[in-house]
Amino acid sequence: MPSDPFGQASDDSASTSFDLLHEKVRRWIWRQAWAELRDIQERSIPVLLEGQRDLIIAAGTASGKTEAAFLPIVSRLATDERKPGAGFEAIYISPLRALINDQFGRMETLCEEVEMPVWKWHGDVASSVKERARKRPQGILLTTPESLEAILVRRGNEAKRLFAALSYMVIDEVHAFMDAERGRQLQSLLNRIEIAAGHPVVRVGLSATLADMRISAAFLRPLNPDGVEILESKMGSQPLKLQVRGYIQPRLKQRDANSDKGEATESTADIEIATHLFDTLRGHRSLIFAGSRRNVELYTARLRSLCETSGLPEEFFAHHGSLSREHREEAERRLKEDDRPGSIIATTTLELGIDVGHIDAVSQIGPGHTVSGMRQRLGRSGRRAGQSSVMRVYTTEMAIDERIHPIDAMRPRTVQSIAMLNLMLRRWNEPPQIGCLHLSTLIQQILALIAQHGGLTVKQGWNLLIESRVYPDIDQALYIDVLRRMKHPEVQLIEQAPDGTLLPGEEGERVINDRGFYAVFMTPDEFKVITDRGRNLGTLPVDSPVMPEQLIIFAGRRWRVIELDNQRREILVTRAYGGVPPKFGGEGLPPADEVVAEMRRVYESIAIPRFLDKIALECLTEARVTFDNLGLRHAGLYRYEDELLLFPWVGNRAQLALVLALASHGVTANSEGIAVTIPAKDGGKLVATLKTLAERPAPDAEALARLVPDMKRAKYDAYLGDELLARCYASEHIDAARVPIIAADLLSRLPTGVKTTSET
Repeated sequence: MPSDPFGQASDDSASTSFDLLHEKVRRWIWRQAWAELRDIQERSIPVLLEGQRDLIIAAGTASGKTEAAFLPIVSRLATDERKPGAGFEAIYISPLRALINDQFGRMETLCEEVEMPVWKWHGDVASSVKERARKRPQGILLTTPESLEAILVRRGNEAKRLFAALSYMVIDEVHAFMDAERGRQLQSLLNRIEIAAGHPVVRVGLSATLADMRISAAFLRPLNPDGVEILESKMGSQPLKLQVRGYIQPRLKQRDANSDKGEATESTADIEIATHLFDTLRGHRSLIFAGSRRNVELYTARLRSLCETSGLPEEFFAHHGSLSREHREEAERRLKEDDRPGSIIATTTLELGIDVGHIDAVSQIGPGHTVSGMRQRLGRSGRRAGQSSVMRVYTTEMAIDERIHPIDAMRPRTVQSIAMLNLMLRRWNEPPQIGCLHLSTLIQQILALIAQHGGLTVKQGWNLLIESRVYPDIDQALYIDVLRRMKHPEVQLIEQAPDGTLLPGEEGERVINDRGFYAVFMTPDEFKVITDRGRNLGTLPVDSPVMPEQLIIFAGRRWRVIELDNQRREILVTRAYGGVPPKFGGEGLPPADEVVAEMRRVYESIAIPRFLDKIALECLTEARVTFDNLGLRHAGLYRYEDELLLFPWVGNRAQLALVLALASHGVTANSEGIAVTIPAKDGGKLVATLKTLAERPAPDAEALARLVPDMKRAKYDAYLGDELLARCYASEHIDAARVPIIAADLLSRLPTGVKTTSET
């Protein structure tokens, strides 16, 4: 138990770490009526009070990671002598504005206790608030990488004054940054801020789903990963209640040409899932992860319709990135009201640690994108003492008939869900991918440094970005190639002064002055969706096919499009019945290598997971029967009608490498989830090509990348040119080194008849 905050001696069971905290911080803890500190808090307090070592705090969702960082940080800062306006003393960096808004309230009450200011600084914060923080910087700053970038680029000459007193930088949800474009930007920002401060600053990473602690330490402190201390929570997990619920979708009849094209096409399975969600969750508090924004809209509209039909108050709310902040915050506020039931249907927007209060259960439609994401979602429920974490996964499979494709008969969604749950229960997470070049972000960071300092030498850029190991896989030759490309007459991002200083070129000036420059990720051109009563509902991508008089579903409600204003980039809508959800794009990712490997183990095993309902169990049984009927226990190839199904049992990067390697030898191949399809007429050519690929060294990844029709994936890829773009794409998407191994394995698993046919 925590000792008395007023300084009396504590008993033998008292927390020794609690006694190390500042008296006012102890008093705050006492008023929260905490029975004890969490184990991760006990262990982090002495490390961060010392203020000498970088630290990773790895603990489950709702384990008190934020307090594990800020109880000692606030204690240390409250003890140190502080000169008002001398600079921010700690920075909290989050991937989401909503997470900052959520943490701000919690942080404010703690810091009020020690009379320490706390500032929010992101795109939704009033400029007057930012101006007050800038003029008198002190206390704790809560911000995003994009806002930090804006501070350094726009106020580079003030950076030293703003960060001179900085002692700590805390990165929340660090796994969300690792091996991503924003992660490279963040690493560069941490380095640039330390340089501005003029001294090393303690870095603290918080996460619930880190897979490889060594790689995580190298991300946090690239030049000294061995100096990063790692604390993993020893607390036991909450009891789990898991269920995979299966649903069978009958084969849809062809739509009648005269049918109403304005109505949403909901499948029988979708309706059954929505009905079960309604019956199970009505009157409770829950999160429903629907996968895509389109699914969020469909299920929210369906669930709201069920509420209306039953004469019940509205309990179901949509939440995704295209909805306005007002809509998202309204849904979040509803779930924070402990005395009212409510459910939010979301994409991944609520996967991270935004506090929406006590949650009874989590539901997920489809297998989801990642195991780590599934773990984050599960952690949102079961936070109260003695309560279980509850998750239901809903899977849909096609009815088996004479027309069903063998891949559908293998029940891949059900098997993938089982595989991901198995891996989650083993505490496995997707490891970060290493070796990615992220040249688009390198271009942005070079321009940002030029803007921050009013110019940059080639050597300064090298020191700040490459020697700092922000970009560990870029050598001197590649760095120079990127600079030359940026200076190329057809690009004009930079130019070079007579003394060698790099300055913005004509295009570089335009890019730097663009309001979207501070974000390294792509932001699609969008239309605002405005109601006829003037309410902003959110945004739709420009390429979404919306026309006047069209009926759509948006924000979980049904609307008719009145007008499309191209100049103002606005869609005017009014309430209506019927409608289809618009296409948002960017939906779905193939599973990782280990997920595919686990799927294969599920097919080959006879074990029956206890978390399957009756239909999911039937689907698993059918999947295993199909697996054996196709001969896949020993073979890797099956002929179905006029195509060959190849089963390499590898993840997305290795499978793409195989598909492109086959294409480079004239074999037409397409990825179809766990299988690769090839025209049956190319069977002989396929076997010959596999032999060639198995016998030769691994193909050149860049040569394979050039076979991709459009390699541009990142924001500034268009400036790279074909050669650099192919190199970058290959590093991020193609695992060419494994092609000979995969080809040899497939050859060893070819059915005898295929081998004989090809050889004759």
